[in-house]
Amino acid sequence: MNGKKDCEKLMNEVLPLAQKMLEKFGEFYPYGGYMKPNGEITHVGMQDEDTDHPKSKDLLYLMQDSFLSIAGTGGCIATAIVFDVRVDLPHTQVKSDAIQVRLEHADNYSAEVFFPYQINADGRVVYGPAFAQEGSHRIFAKMQ
Repeated sequence: MNGKKDCEKLMNEVLPLAQKMLEKFGEFYPYGGYMKPNGEITHVGMQDEDTDHPKSKDLLYLMQDSFLSIAGTGGCIATAIVFDVRVDLPHTQVKSDAIQVRLEHADNYSAEVFFPYQINADGRVVYGPAFAQEGSHRIFAKMQ
C-alpha cells in the first residue's frame, strides 16, 4: 500500500465538486469519499434529517463517524473529507477562504491539505498556493 499515493488519487477524484459548488453557489456543505481495498472510489454526501440547513460541523461529525464505521469493517483503505474553512495563510497574518481536504489512509498516512481561494467578480474560483500539514489520524488511528 502507498498511503500518500492513494490519498492523492482520492483527493483528485473528490476535489472538483468543491470548485463547481463554489462557482455555482459561493459555498458548499462538507462532503467526501473513500477508497475501497480494491481501489474503487465512492463519493459520499451527508444530510441531517432534522433540518434543511444543517451546520457544517454536524455534517463533519456524521461523515467522520460513517468513515470510522466503514474503516472498522475493512470497507475502506483511505478517506477524504472536503470542507470550506477560513485559514491563516502560512508565514503571514492574512486570513483566506480555503478548501480543506482531510485525508487519511490505513497505511498510517494522514494529511490536511488547504487550497486557499477567492471568487472573482465573474464567479470563477482563483486559487492561491496550496499548503499541507500533518493530519490528525482520526479514522484509522483507533484500528492500530
